[in-house]
Amino acid sequence: MAVLKPEEIRDFDIDTWAIRVFLKALELVGGPRKLIEYRNLTWIPSLMVASYAVVLKEIAMKTEEEIAEFTGMSRQTIKNILRADENLALKKIMGEIESKNVRVHTAGALAKLALKEIKEGRDHIAIFSKAFEIAYESLGITWPIEVLRRIKGLDFPVEKEQLEERLAGLTIEGKPIEEILDKISYPVASPAELLHKIKQALG
Repeated sequence: MAVLKPEEIRDFDIDTWAIRVFLKALELVGGPRKLIEYRNLTWIPSLMVASYAVVLKEIAMKTEEEIAEFTGMSRQTIKNILRADENLALKKIMGEIESKNVRVHTAGALAKLALKEIKEGRDHIAIFSKAFEIAYESLGITWPIEVLRRIKGLDFPVEKEQLEERLAGLTIEGKPIEEILDKISYPVASPAELLHKIKQALG
């Protein structure tokens, strides 16, 4: 079930969305380190173009001609990206990346799969969680670190019951977590959204 909020589409920003799709796609193939292991970084520009193309088509509702003009690519290339099958097995995608024989439709399939994951609320990217931990720790705020530690491995989006189970017994700024979770709307799409909603609930 898609959990993408209408206001997220209304507040559409091409670059932000394309980067989200690009980073999620990288995560799906194992992250930048995996590509370094395969000695195959040359296809990354193709993945970035595919991320823009898919976002422009699926969210901004642009035509192939408009997307080709925006990206500077040929209409045929854009057509190949947009017609790629996002159900293409990741194993097959990884096989192409490892063999360095990556075709344009592969980048398109990966970008479409990444956007689908984001729309369905699986926007969690592990490297961002670590960045949040470092940022909050540097500010002397410890509760976000504990929340992230406890929800590690939890599949998003999540409902209240799942969070109550993981966060049981936690107290934040003198308030029991159960009281805080009562003030939050569900489902929660990502760890970042959870931290934001907790902060709002704390007032």
